[in-house]
Amino acid sequence: MVATNRLPTVKRVTSPANPAVKAARALAYKKQRRATGTFMAAGERMLQEAVACGHRLETLFLHPETRPTSAGRGLEKACHAAGGEVMEATHEVLAKLVGRENPPGAVGVVPQPLRGLGELPSDAGRTWLVLDGLRDPGNVGGIIRSAEAAGASGIIALGETCDPFAPESVRASTGAIFAQRLARCRWREFTRWRQGQGGTLVATAGGAATDYRAAAYPGPVFLLLGDEHEGLPAHHASACDQAVHIPLRGRAESLNVGVAAALLLYEIDRRRAGP
Repeated sequence: MVATNRLPTVKRVTSPANPAVKAARALAYKKQRRATGTFMAAGERMLQEAVACGHRLETLFLHPETRPTSAGRGLEKACHAAGGEVMEATHEVLAKLVGRENPPGAVGVVPQPLRGLGELPSDAGRTWLVLDGLRDPGNVGGIIRSAEAAGASGIIALGETCDPFAPESVRASTGAIFAQRLARCRWREFTRWRQGQGGTLVATAGGAATDYRAAAYPGPVFLLLGDEHEGLPAHHASACDQAVHIPLRGRAESLNVGVAAALLLYEIDRRRAGP
């Protein structure tokens, strides 16, 4: 008998009413993401980053012109190797999936890489971003991107912080969501866990006396960031070891929370890198 290396069958999908398309499209809603433990990511580079970071593609939709490209072949191979399903999808189907007229050539469904607090590494050289009630998914995604760029250890989303796996957040992360450690919990759970970690819990507050460039940051550092409109709950801010502010020279009343996160992360990185 002659062995054959036949490729798995790839279905062609031409209708947005296809059940697999409808199931993937439903991941635009938090309720469905939580029910399935998956989310949707769009774009060849985004999905290549997912694969490079060890994440599994459960479903992959590829445009016919993308499939024969190097990126398309690599994604198709990775999806099949992980036991996922590959579908060749028309422009209309891809546009329906991502909700815009100019869709990318690849859209995938990926398991959510959430971890429990007990799974997070613990040592003095770590810096964690703790998001407390952030409402804007674009800000959350941008913070995840800055965290990866600055070498942070991960993101801990508290309470009512919006879902990091919302489409706007995933897009704003530009793939960093696959590289950063992500955990989600309530305030009490976080504080119990943090007590065993040591280090410093740092609040950002406009009225704080200490300039962020003058503060000490003994590690591990937990940067507590509140919503840029509502700020931190008072009892959360009072539980912090120190509070810092970022000077505002002009007429602006505040900084975007993502910009503030980036400044703090790079200041801590500068300190640790030394002269």
